[in-house]
Amino acid sequence: MSEPLRIDIVSDVMCPWCVIGFRQLARALEETGTAHEIHWHPFELNPQMPTEGQNLREHIIEKYGTTPEQSEQSRRQMTAIGNELGFPFRFADDMRMHNTFNAHQLLHWARELGRVHDLKQALFAAHFTNLRNLSDISVLADVAGENGLDGAEALAVLQDQRHADEVRAHEAFWQKQEIQGVPAVIFDSRHLVTGAQGVECYTSILNQLAEMKD
Repeated sequence: MSEPLRIDIVSDVMCPWCVIGFRQLARALEETGTAHEIHWHPFELNPQMPTEGQNLREHIIEKYGTTPEQSEQSRRQMTAIGNELGFPFRFADDMRMHNTFNAHQLLHWARELGRVHDLKQALFAAHFTNLRNLSDISVLADVAGENGLDGAEALAVLQDQRHADEVRAHEAFWQKQEIQGVPAVIFDSRHLVTGAQGVECYTSILNQLAEMKD
């Protein structure tokens, strides 16, 4: 029996294409029946974002030079793709971009408990579906508690910042690997694929990797 395929995913919970890319990959994994193990890694889209965050539409226009019309078109596109993949995006005019350093610390803690995957999905939903403030450590702790983790311990983890240095080190590692955008998916520790590539593309990649192992 062959070893499961190692899949490393570098992402940020503020990144809509990270949700989409993962859902596309998950469908391809299911359709191909690929035995796999997923490892999540931290990346901050906006490490300098203040605690209060920024209006998402204003942020996108400011950072990328996107027009309001282009922003709206992108939201419609992502919502449609999300619906196809079973993930509801609920964009709103008052939606905000948040600082995610604390979210990554919480994910690091959950990794030690074997629950990082579940928490990652919960944080995606908390932000994109339920529009919760992931800059607020009490909100992060609540999300952890709602998903079978110890909410009080989660809050303590964020209050004392016990995993801050480790998260910084992990982020620095991936930056040194020249990961500059997300999602970044690394198959078998060797093959890097960036962006949400679609179910068909991921299926093709998985089939090629399977042939290489035969």
